[in-house]
Amino acid sequence: MAHLPAPYKRFVKDYPEIDKAYSAFARACHEQGPLDEKTRRLVKLGVALGLRSEGAVKSHARRALQVGASREEIEHAVMLGMTTAGFPGTIAALEWVREVLKA
Repeated sequence: MAHLPAPYKRFVKDYPEIDKAYSAFARACHEQGPLDEKTRRLVKLGVALGLRSEGAVKSHARRALQVGASREEIEHAVMLGMTTAGFPGTIAALEWVREVLKA
C-alpha cells in the first residue's frame, strides 16, 4: 500500500464499490489462462512499458519481484520492448525499473 499513488488512494476512498468491481475483474483476467504468475507479471510489465506509464512500470516491476522474477528477467522483459515501443520509451522504462530494483 505504501507504493500506491495518492490519486489511486483517493479513487478507492471515493468510489469503493467501483474499485471492488474493477479489482475483481482484474483478478479474473489475471488468473484466466495457462500463463504462470511470473510470466503474467512480466507480460504486464511489457504492456506498461508500451503505455509509457512510469507508475505502472514500477508497480509491475515490484510485483514481478514479489513472485520471484530476477533482476535479469525483469530487465530482459523491458529490453524486449525496444523494437516495439521504441528506444526512448524502453530506456525510460529501464530507468524506472532500476529505481525499483535499488529499493
